[in-house]
Order: sequence, then structure tokens, then C-alpha cells
Amino acid sequence: MPNMVSNIYTIEIILGRLYAIWLREFKVFLREHSRLIAATFTPILWLFVIGSGFGSALQPSLTTSGIDYQKFIYPGIISMSIIFSSVFFGSYIIWDRKFDFLKSVMVAPVSRDTVFVGKTLGGMTTSLVQVAILLAIGVAIGIHFNAVSLSQTIVVVLLLSFSLTSLGLTIGSYIESLEGFQLIVSFVVFPLFFLSGALFPLKNLPIWLSFLTTIDPATYAVDALRSAMLGIANYSFVLDIGILAAFTIGFGIFGAYSFRRMRAV
Repeated sequence: MPNMVSNIYTIEIILGRLYAIWLREFKVFLREHSRLIAATFTPILWLFVIGSGFGSALQPSLTTSGIDYQKFIYPGIISMSIIFSSVFFGSYIIWDRKFDFLKSVMVAPVSRDTVFVGKTLGGMTTSLVQVAILLAIGVAIGIHFNAVSLSQTIVVVLLLSFSLTSLGLTIGSYIESLEGFQLIVSFVVFPLFFLSGALFPLKNLPIWLSFLTTIDPATYAVDALRSAMLGIANYSFVLDIGILAAFTIGFGIFGAYSFRRMRAV
């Protein structure tokens, strides 16, 4: 009994520390209105300009199952929103290091794993808010959700945002300049997005391109979202979730390891 009480108390302490770190990131997010507007504007621009422009030139049969091109790329646009906002969240590690906030966190009686998870949850908040806005827009363009499809969408969004926020924080933990971070991240986010099949079907691709899409974790998120929203997919939803979960665990473990080795100054 005393051991159970002690374990519960320990869990409450860890959860309290996670909440404190998440709350700090969430308050920073609330104060930066331009951050949300800018991060939401780009996916909307792609959805309506690219979706409508290319959609007017493409026959529905050229996408898959005769679905309108704008609807076809809609799951990919949601993934794009998560990819860019999640990976670029790693830049806040560099800002925290410059303003010595990171130093104060690292010397606090909090494990680095807790700091990593708390910051990852904080970074996911931005993605979830953006996705909520895009889901409302999806209803407006004719995407129909039910309890099952909405639940599946939420699971995919949570896995993708956690894994890519972990990736962004991992990159940020190794780089000390903001310019260097932006340069490295550019070589990460664009391949993740363009190789995911967000803008084109994955069938009948050249062998080299098919291989690259297969090793892209965002591919399985886009495919799972299309399965949930549109009922079309190249893989089964279970396979998509399984592979995405494996990437999430892998990025999470590597991110926690990187945080343990990170210098606070």
C-alpha cells in the first residue's frame, strides 16, 4: 500500500511537470497570433489555389476513383500543415537557449525526458489548432465525417504531429544557430511533403520515386487520412497506423536521447 501511494505521488509530480512545460509553450503560442495566421494561411492557399487550378486541368479519373482533385489533395494539405509547423517548432529550442530559458529548465529538478515530452506536447498544440481549422474548411468543401472517420483522423494527426515535433526538437538540440536550423530543416520538410503523395497518386510511379515515397513516414499519414476521409488508400489503415506508430516511437526515443546529450548553453 505505501508503495502504491508513493507511485501515485510520483506520477502526479511527473504529470504536473509535464503540464507546466506544456502550459508555457501553449501561452507562448497564444501570444503569437501571427504564427497561427501564417501557418494556417499557407495550407489554405495550397488547397484553394493549387487544388482549384490543377483541378480545373485534370480529369477526376487521373487522381483516383474519380474524386475531385481538390478533395484528393485535402488530406495531403492537412499533413503539410502538420509537417511544417511541427518540424519548425524545433527552432524554439534555439531561442530558449539564446535567452537562457533552457538553462533554467535544465537545472530544475526535472528529467530531460520530461522536458522533451512536455515540449513535444506543446509543439503539437499548434498543429492541432491548425488541423481543427482545416477540418472545418474540409466540411465546407464537401468532406463528410462520421464518428469513425473523425476518430481515425484524430489518431493519425496525433501520431504524425508527435513524431515530427520530436524530429524538429531533435534537430534543434544539435544546432545552435537559427540560420543553420532553417537550412537543415528545409532539406527535411520539403522531401517529407513532396514525397508523401500529398499532391499525386502513388500508383504507376517510377521505381526510384516509389522507393522514396515508401520510406517517407508522411506517406502513411497521407494514405491513412485519405482512407479515413475519402475511402481510398494504397495500404490498409491498420498498416498505415502501425508504420506511423513505429516512426513515432523511433523519433521519440531518438529525441529523448538527443535531449539527454544536449548542452543548455
